[in-house]
Amino acid sequence: MMQQYMPPLIRFEDLTLGYERHPAVHHLSGEIPAGALVAVVGPNGAGKSTLLKGIAGELRPLGGRIHMPRLPRGAVAYLPQRGELDHSFPLTVFDMVAMGLWREIGAFGALRPEHQRRVASALASVSLAGFEARPVSSLSGGQLQRARFARLILQDAPVVLLDEPFAAIDTRTVEDLVALVLAWHAEGRTILTVVHDLEQVRRHFPTCLLLAREPVAFGPTPEVLTDALLARARGLSEALDDHAPVCHRDTERVTM
Repeated sequence: MMQQYMPPLIRFEDLTLGYERHPAVHHLSGEIPAGALVAVVGPNGAGKSTLLKGIAGELRPLGGRIHMPRLPRGAVAYLPQRGELDHSFPLTVFDMVAMGLWREIGAFGALRPEHQRRVASALASVSLAGFEARPVSSLSGGQLQRARFARLILQDAPVVLLDEPFAAIDTRTVEDLVALVLAWHAEGRTILTVVHDLEQVRRHFPTCLLLAREPVAFGPTPEVLTDALLARARGLSEALDDHAPVCHRDTERVTM
């Protein structure tokens, strides 16, 4: 049977991303098809988080572009690493999760009974029913990550970007959140997830992007997570200069 063609949803055109003119991702070109479930892997400092920030619009390219012509405004839901958030802010779990509705109701819109029911349903779907009035600061790491996923549920975006969503949380929570990601994929959403546990990648993610500041390999996970390619990624990462300026394009670089 002929494989169904999936049109590209995200296109990288000679993309370079970085900070203060120091590139963290070099000359990335390729396409992410609609409905793909992609694990983004690579050594520490490989540019994985930087790539997600670029797609989310939080970081402007130093060169090239990210092209998403078929996506309307608000179509990308982004979950940054937990360490990037201030959890001491006095906020209840309900209020934090309800922030997933802000594009729908506006920054100062009132929550109607329908919205309140949707917040309660999202919390129940991540096993946090009854936690509505608790302060966010009182949650454990796993509970906080469940609440953040509940907020993503309310965003209801066709593209979901997850930066290390399974790091430093208990095994039961990891299993529940992986199941939620797989359910989103089954609904046809396009999902890019930074994952450090390569066994998780092999079990759950059919497609893999291996980065070492530059693309090393992209494709079916068994073909990407080979000893040779992983060793190449480690070698490239160790050889990179964090203070190098934006470089010229190497025509021999990997294209996705």
